[in-house]
Amino acid sequence: MKTTNKGMTLLEVIVALAVFSIAAVAIVKSLGDQIANLPILEQRTLAQWVASNQMVDARLIEGFPELGRKDGTEELAGQEWYWRREVIKTVDDNFRMIRITVSEDERFNRVAAQVSSYVHNRQ
Repeated sequence: MKTTNKGMTLLEVIVALAVFSIAAVAIVKSLGDQIANLPILEQRTLAQWVASNQMVDARLIEGFPELGRKDGTEELAGQEWYWRREVIKTVDDNFRMIRITVSEDERFNRVAAQVSSYVHNRQ
């Protein structure tokens, strides 16, 4: 009787290691990119919270909002955020758009978040 060994050849092992190493490098690069983006995502999340808070404040104002722009600041997570609330006329006189823009600098060179909403004149 003849017995045959059923194992992997050296060439098969080398190919398997090459495939694994390519996959491992791709995974490590992807994780590195995600970790590098964490501060950007954190800033955008905080800016979105500031914008949402300002939108709630704007919508809680009694009556139909006056047209115009108002700027202000808010501190969140130990950082000063600059916000701008604009009330804009729409085609329909019974509606107005409220747009909140948030930036890390007072000149609004780089917008970190922006939200918009519409309000109806109930009178």
